[in-house]
Amino acid sequence: MIRSELIQKISDENPHLFRRDVERIVNTVFEEVIDAMARGDRVELRGFGAFSVKKRDSRTGRNPRTGESVEVDEKHVPFFKTGKLLRDRLNGDA
Repeated sequence: MIRSELIQKISDENPHLFRRDVERIVNTVFEEVIDAMARGDRVELRGFGAFSVKKRDSRTGRNPRTGESVEVDEKHVPFFKTGKLLRDRLNGDA
């Protein structure tokens, strides 16, 4: 599902809301999640999962084309851990 499909589904299920308002709400939620993660905060959506940021230390990597050693800088990467409800639904337990 892409963002526009999510907006359409929410609009269809809530005919009393204007599509532009639903779009603004969805965009605001995503922006808040992104801003929180950029600050290094953890975002938890109960039953769905938790978004966090993990730090990857710098390391020596290898260029696959030439085999040459290269230094890879430290970086921060997004991480998602599924919630129990989502895990159970995916595995047919609920």
